[in-house]
Amino acid sequence: MSNFFFPGHLALQGRRQFLQQAGLGFGSLALSSLLHEQTSANPLAPHPPEFAGKVKSIIWLFMTGGPSQVDTWDYKPELQARDGQPLGGADPKTGFFETSGKCLKSPFVWKQHGDSGTWVPEIFPHLAAHVDKMTFIHSLHLRQNNHAPASIELMCGTNRPGLPSLGSWLTYGLGTENQNLPAFVVLHDTRPRGDDQIWSAGFLPKTYQALALSAGRKEAIDNLVRDPGQSDQQQRAQLELLRALNEEHANLRPTQTDLSSRISSYELAYRMQMAAPEALDVTLESEATHKLYGMDNPECATFSRQCLIARRLVERGVRYVQIFAGKGVGGDGSVNDVPWDCHSDLETNHRSCAMHTDQPAAALLADLEARGLLESTLVIWGGEFGRTSDSQGAKGRDHKPNGFTIWLAGAGVKGGFHYGATDEFGYKAVVDKVHVNDLHATLLHLAGFNHEKLTYRFNGRDFRLTDVGGSIITPILA
Repeated sequence: MSNFFFPGHLALQGRRQFLQQAGLGFGSLALSSLLHEQTSANPLAPHPPEFAGKVKSIIWLFMTGGPSQVDTWDYKPELQARDGQPLGGADPKTGFFETSGKCLKSPFVWKQHGDSGTWVPEIFPHLAAHVDKMTFIHSLHLRQNNHAPASIELMCGTNRPGLPSLGSWLTYGLGTENQNLPAFVVLHDTRPRGDDQIWSAGFLPKTYQALALSAGRKEAIDNLVRDPGQSDQQQRAQLELLRALNEEHANLRPTQTDLSSRISSYELAYRMQMAAPEALDVTLESEATHKLYGMDNPECATFSRQCLIARRLVERGVRYVQIFAGKGVGGDGSVNDVPWDCHSDLETNHRSCAMHTDQPAAALLADLEARGLLESTLVIWGGEFGRTSDSQGAKGRDHKPNGFTIWLAGAGVKGGFHYGATDEFGYKAVVDKVHVNDLHATLLHLAGFNHEKLTYRFNGRDFRLTDVGGSIITPILA
């Protein structure tokens, strides 16, 4: 994969004054691609992968806060039978606080579902109908045991700041199929801990950064609409002048690297003035679709809208959409930025979080399948780590990074398949352990890349998402 090098960046005080006097917003600053086809190649143009991949788009349903594996998708009868008894080998310092060393059973009723006989707790009545589409990885592990560092490690391969996230690497490798929409979109409610660093483009050109949209603002995009007092002809004339100034500035500063990325962002914003409002407008969907996703249910309406937006985006060629679940009630009745965090009252917390996410996630799978999009889209469900099998306090669980579950469904993976295992209490991964680098190597493979060859040179070194590790999890591949 060749690298992209960009000359110069927009930083002159005089240019700031020009823009302020012109009264242009971000959207109005956009450079029309029609005005300068003679400029350098578009870094977001579709790039062929190294080989034919089965995945064109990824939707990651990020369960912020770390859902408990033994209360969601990793049923442990022995843990149920040994409630309150000492947990052999338990380390009270594994989590962020300190645990009791005594087994805490799951408070939920579990039943088997599908032809695969997958055990599912009562809190997922809608997702239970789709287990035969899912590959479950029960042995994922990483190093970090607090929310922000673990989220960064899970998305960037390590928790070292300044590295690109999975979404940026995919955008760098594949470009986008729709030049009128961003290739990488983040949807969040309350911003998760670690926020921008979790979806950072790091040292990659900012062309590959995410567009982050807040549910609190109904996924509004600032300054996208042109000033009604300005005609298209006037905007184009101003953009042409701005382009000339940018080129002059870049020619004088060939070693600076951000200008072309900024120009690309302005170009995209210009094109988005028409495409983005339509793509984000869920009112264009039928009443039946709204009901399928649960948009009439206030308990899950926000996540429902985000999941529906995700489907609309991948339908229009967006490569990577990440939704950070943002609602959940703790034992004290509070709502915070890590909703699945269950230090005190596990049952109340996980019932609330499941109520917020179950129906929309299941609807997303059903909707993608009905439209033929599940054949090219991979859906991932999971948080930044799991929870301890022993109790924190009387009814809570602490953080635990040494063995937890995620599931994948759709393009390129087997359905109704379980890979890896934790011990009989769900405490740590013991069979076919999967590191985050292995997960990333597998996702890049599904997108058509050898993870060792998708690199970017920075500070004299070729970097890759999987750092110096990573092996493809071949048994899960369809």
